[in-house]
Amino acid sequence: MKSLIVLLTFTALSIIPFHSIAQTNKTDTSVRNAKLKNLYIDVHQLEPGKVKYEDVAKAHAKDLAVEKKYGVNFIKYWVNEEKGLVYCLSSSVDTESIRKTHAEAHGLLPDHIYQVTNGQEAASNGQKNFFLDVHYLGAGNVTAKDVAAAHKKDLAVEGKYGVNFINYWVDEKKGVVMCLSQAKDSASIIQTHKEAHGLLPAVVMKVKQGE
Repeated sequence: MKSLIVLLTFTALSIIPFHSIAQTNKTDTSVRNAKLKNLYIDVHQLEPGKVKYEDVAKAHAKDLAVEKKYGVNFIKYWVNEEKGLVYCLSSSVDTESIRKTHAEAHGLLPDHIYQVTNGQEAASNGQKNFFLDVHYLGAGNVTAKDVAAAHKKDLAVEGKYGVNFINYWVDEKKGVVMCLSQAKDSASIIQTHKEAHGLLPAVVMKVKQGE
């Protein structure tokens, strides 16, 4: 009996460390995979006036059906029908995975892909007008810290012009900043940026948002 108890105790002690190691390795792998994910905005420049939001919504649904195969997670998208522009926000391990997803889903490949960091997202306020404004500041001329400081100044002024800045994204390497907001018109957004920090966007476009 004493020998049996010793044997069972030894067996139990042998199993616990291996189980713990397996769990630790599993957790480490999950964390490591999560850290490999980057945030991207890819831009499709399609024919002006020929792009319909409904068609983009259908293409987006096809992306969602394929994305897991390539480890991509499409989050939101914005469409400017007049200019034929589509912006897709996603997380992915790399740009090639995004291209492969689009290629298999519908064949519409992006013209540009920006690796971005974003700010803290604010809630929408019920306004129906969404705008994307884009700043081209030049490669290496902007940091996420700089944009965060400028965004804080925007938030201090936005109420004066009836603007609600929801979020921003910055590609430090290419020097591109994109801001998402709600406003009555594009002029209100330009006035807010001008008073807040003087950095005016190269373009302000009204968009329809999808998820």
